[in-house]
Amino acid sequence: MILNILEKRKKMVNKKYIGIAVVLLIIIAGAVFYFTSSNDDNTVSIGYLPSDNDAALFVANASNMYTDAGLKVELHEYNNGGDLMTAMASGTVDVGYVGITPVLSSIQKGVPVKVIAGAQTEGSGLVTKDPNIKSITDLKGKKIATPGEASIQYMLLKYDLKKHGMSINDITSPSMKVASMNDALKTGSIDAMLTYEPYVSIATQVNNQTLIEDSSSILSNHPCCVVAVSQSFIDKHPQQVQKIADIHKKATEKLESDPEGCVQYLPKNIVPNVTVEKGILSNMSWVSDLNDTYKDNIHTFMNTEKDLGIINNTISDDKLFYTA
Repeated sequence: MILNILEKRKKMVNKKYIGIAVVLLIIIAGAVFYFTSSNDDNTVSIGYLPSDNDAALFVANASNMYTDAGLKVELHEYNNGGDLMTAMASGTVDVGYVGITPVLSSIQKGVPVKVIAGAQTEGSGLVTKDPNIKSITDLKGKKIATPGEASIQYMLLKYDLKKHGMSINDITSPSMKVASMNDALKTGSIDAMLTYEPYVSIATQVNNQTLIEDSSSILSNHPCCVVAVSQSFIDKHPQQVQKIADIHKKATEKLESDPEGCVQYLPKNIVPNVTVEKGILSNMSWVSDLNDTYKDNIHTFMNTEKDLGIINNTISDDKLFYTA
């Protein structure tokens, strides 16, 4: 009988400890979930391309502007703007330094994003290995690589072909990773490439390739990269959106005042060599905000995209631009 009583007490004690352990596990799990969720919610995911066009982002991050403003950021690299906008549509990315072409295409497809600032204008170039090629008309029947059909470079290619009485059907246009294009050009896998900096300057100044024309000659003063933010992030974190816009402006002003000094802030995989990079940053046309002139340039560019059949309709300002 005594043994039975002791056995029952043992079971009760065991159940008690098991109950306490379960409660503790629930508390710990809840705490982990809370802090993890809080950290994730406070972390801004920023997508970018391996391009000098996104230099303001690199300057801001490497010089601790985000940290000083109380923002925790994670940077994610993408090969082209289409891939970046897909990530933004899925919620993987909150903010993107990205070309205006994939932004316009995404908004038209129903992806809720807004442009909060311009980043720069122009910044691309059409390059070939053959010095005898003087014009895009000489590339009829040949291969001209771009970062992809959703890229601003593909749009510029279509525009340039049309300007010279040709169409995309007159050439072959493979999509390639930008970092691979120069090697493909050297080996003859492609005949030309329309890409962005620093790969234009790497080709012409390091690899001695021939610049047929830069994007200022193709479509003068065209908008290139912008800072785009998902509507979900805008709705949840309007104060952070304003901080990001303010930081972009501050970083751009730093670029404009000391472009050569800002080379130190760029990722090493982007810098072909310091001297070449200093020249690139010094000659870029930077944009620090969303002024009326830049908006007008986007309107003009959007109409051009409609004429080319890249988008079906123009987009109203309330769906395109963010206003605080």
